[in-house]
Amino acid sequence: MDQFEVGWRDAEGEHRRPLADVLSVEFEAGLPVRGFPSYRGQRNFPGLYWSATTGGHVGFESWLERDHAMLLDFTPEVTGLLSQPLWLFWKDERGKRISHAPDYFARFEDGRGLVVDCRPLDRIDSRSAAKFAATRAACEVVGWGYRVVGEVDAVRMVNVRWLAGYRHPRHGADEGLVARLLALFSAPSPLVPQAALLGDPIAVLPAVFHLLWLGRLAADLSRPLSDATLVSPAATR
Repeated sequence: MDQFEVGWRDAEGEHRRPLADVLSVEFEAGLPVRGFPSYRGQRNFPGLYWSATTGGHVGFESWLERDHAMLLDFTPEVTGLLSQPLWLFWKDERGKRISHAPDYFARFEDGRGLVVDCRPLDRIDSRSAAKFAATRAACEVVGWGYRVVGEVDAVRMVNVRWLAGYRHPRHGADEGLVARLLALFSAPSPLVPQAALLGDPIAVLPAVFHLLWLGRLAADLSRPLSDATLVSPAATR
């Protein structure tokens, strides 16, 4: 543990401490340690994703990072999320100083931390692999999870992007309609025909999609969403 130091930012300024001293730091509530460059002709696409989990924006510097921010936002157990959350500092076997800023830090409702790096798996060179290995070792020491994530299944991602369009609380229904929808889909039922039992699907479906986003209803997202998609009570995704 002594070989690693951690740097982070919050409303009080910048901090740098040994890894052993940061176990209680709420990185998900801090500020990004670096920004995203934007310049003419660049090949990646930086931007901001509005997170329903945090009620604020989460940065990304590629479509891949945006997709994984969205997937973390879509995970009901995630309660906090920050992009570029910290710097990790260490020395390699030759004594050279190395630093790495992971892409995301997520906090789960049981208190667990998760550090995420996004990179197409076929684009991980030896330098990146060494940084990822060191980051994993540091996370294991303090009990955080660590993932290096690549491309997501295309069908699942299209479905999650669709549901993300209904992530904002404005798409939520009153408790009476929510109760009726949960009762209506108490057994697996086709999406549109069942929603139509409560009125015009154009009016009812946004509430269904919002409940699917929240994880209070479930559907098989490995297949394209359609009128006939079976929607059922919440289950493990």
